[in-house]
Amino acid sequence: MLILLVLLPWLFVRLHRRGPATDNALQFPSLNGIPPAVTWRVRCMKGLPYVRLLVFVLFVLALARPQWLLREEKLNAEGIAIFLVLDLSSSMLSQDFQPNRLEVSKAVAQEFVSKRPYDRIGLTAFSGEAFTQCPLTTDHDALASLLHELRCGMLEDGTAIGMGIASAVNRLRSDSARSKVIILITDGVNNAGDISPGVATELAKKLNVKIYAIGVGSNGEAWSPVGRSADGEYAFGMAPVNIDENLLRQVSRSTGGQYYRATNAEKLAEIYAEIDRLEKTRVEIRYIKRYAEGFRPLVWMALALLAAEWILRFTTLRTLC
Repeated sequence: MLILLVLLPWLFVRLHRRGPATDNALQFPSLNGIPPAVTWRVRCMKGLPYVRLLVFVLFVLALARPQWLLREEKLNAEGIAIFLVLDLSSSMLSQDFQPNRLEVSKAVAQEFVSKRPYDRIGLTAFSGEAFTQCPLTTDHDALASLLHELRCGMLEDGTAIGMGIASAVNRLRSDSARSKVIILITDGVNNAGDISPGVATELAKKLNVKIYAIGVGSNGEAWSPVGRSADGEYAFGMAPVNIDENLLRQVSRSTGGQYYRATNAEKLAEIYAEIDRLEKTRVEIRYIKRYAEGFRPLVWMALALLAAEWILRFTTLRTLC
């Protein structure tokens, strides 16, 4: 049908040469020297043939039956249930990471979350005790907001690693995900809590929860909180970096995970990137192709123009003959 469009140049030239219709007009020889008045009505009359030409084009395009491809994406994602378990003990304010260990840990964790759109992720915080800051969710914007709100001093000070693990395991207990993961971030030694790391780890093993443990802190000494005044302000001084790496290594390996040591922000980011590679989400995407018919709008436009041309030709722009 589109081959009919090759007639367009011929029709256009024919209309252009023809000019305004004068064959049916009354001729007055005495007025031949006077140029005709060019009014809006005359201009509109000259344009009527081009309206029909446009109608012709629209009908030809409609007969060609144009179609638009609509691609429907069907997504089937089998996400992982992940719990971030973050240490909020005062030592996380140590400044061997800039501005401190806690802020860097939060920022890197947030970057990790942003790369896992199909996973349900939760957040547990601990120091001398533990609490769930965010249950498992796919609303990662809400999770990011709750992660940002975490501060040292929200709980009684201390490092209850066992309580942090147990709290996360309890949340993962009833989850239906095939793969369940805990990412534990701490910089200290377990010294508080009613549940020991050993008991919490055994519970994780029974429920097939894999633990990735990350020890954050430089080697040697760091500028760290060494006391707290009555008004709540921390006093800082040089203090040794003391991470129970043997415990963290045992916790992670016994559950099928791994232990990592992050001595700076760059290393911490690399560790999260490795965990991201190790724990893959199974995503199946199928594309269903559908086509939408495009001739109907063209037909309606052509009919509307034809009707308007017909009405104008026999009303406002009607000629004498």
